[in-house]
Amino acid sequence: MASTLAKKLAEQLKSKEFRDYLMSTHFWGPVANWGIPIAAIADISKDPKIISPTMTVALCLYSAMFMRFAWKVQPRNMLLFACHFTNEGAQLTQLTRSIKYNYVDKKKDNPPKE
Repeated sequence: MASTLAKKLAEQLKSKEFRDYLMSTHFWGPVANWGIPIAAIADISKDPKIISPTMTVALCLYSAMFMRFAWKVQPRNMLLFACHFTNEGAQLTQLTRSIKYNYVDKKKDNPPKE
């Protein structure tokens, strides 16, 4: 069973269609795009004061638009969709951290004077 699956996988990896896919922008575009969500995930442990809310909102909109594009383009580009889905989650996490730092935590530090 496992050897049959391994043989089928090896055959598919050797196929012209797979080689064509590996040499296309349908593959390399999303691979290059993975740098954005990886950087956002790496920044989650950093101080929230360095987060730019404006840029984070722009990246959220960018990823939302490209998720739709990846879904609508034929054939569907699920690698691009996964990249932007991950980036959307990472950017929303960063935006939440920024809002908490700039608005919620600062209100606790500076209560209104009566």
